[in-house]
Amino acid sequence: MQLPTLGMQMDWLQITIAITGGLFAGIINTLAGNGSAITLTILTEVLGLPGNVANGTNRIGILAQGMASVRFFWKHNHQAIERARWWILIIFCGAMVGVWVATAVSNEVFKQIFSYLMIGMLVVTLINPKRWLRTSDLEWKMPWMLSIPIFFILGFYGGFIQMGMGVFFLAVMVLVARYDLIDSNAIKNVVVVLYTAVVLVIFHLKGLVDWPVGLVIAIGQATGGWLAARFATRIPAANRWAYWLLIAVVVLSIFKLFGWWPF
Repeated sequence: MQLPTLGMQMDWLQITIAITGGLFAGIINTLAGNGSAITLTILTEVLGLPGNVANGTNRIGILAQGMASVRFFWKHNHQAIERARWWILIIFCGAMVGVWVATAVSNEVFKQIFSYLMIGMLVVTLINPKRWLRTSDLEWKMPWMLSIPIFFILGFYGGFIQMGMGVFFLAVMVLVARYDLIDSNAIKNVVVVLYTAVVLVIFHLKGLVDWPVGLVIAIGQATGGWLAARFATRIPAANRWAYWLLIAVVVLSIFKLFGWWPF
């Protein structure tokens, strides 16, 4: 089977890699974050898309995995999601600014900054693990003077490049907003679906989306998102599993970003 796409074709090996990588990315994105490190690598290194086209095309799978997981999270975590509605709005506004910048400038500088942010994230995740495993404190109210800039910046980053946004979002929700990891992931998936739907349209209008390639990866990501959300909402120990997956994602991201990845 051959899929025509922006002057290139996908063979069976590339299709298999795209779907398999999308599956793992969907699971990782739903329970932790930074699954886009997998899909962006496939889009650029395996399929040869330019960086800005890969950034736009990557949003197809992100939207698909989010839509596949939101139903489970809404059913089991709707109270936490409704409580965070104003934060979701702030993130959405930040994402609209971020995607506008992304269609006009290179994201290479942000990738370099991201490398060092992940080192800081590893330190944060390893210090006092009990903070990451506590239950949601729904009585705590995060000050608006703190929440507005933090969530706007998160949204901007998500709209700009997306890669790693989930990791940073979980850190804010767990350590600052005092949610548990599963509630935080539920909110993360809802807000990502909302802003990605608009971001994808903007990238498309700019001619920066390769739909045939994106839809192939989206098959894997939607499946991964569905499986991960089903696991997270039905397994009592999901919070602990999500914590260890987050640590693994951060460590592997550091190895890849600094060129220590052996493959």
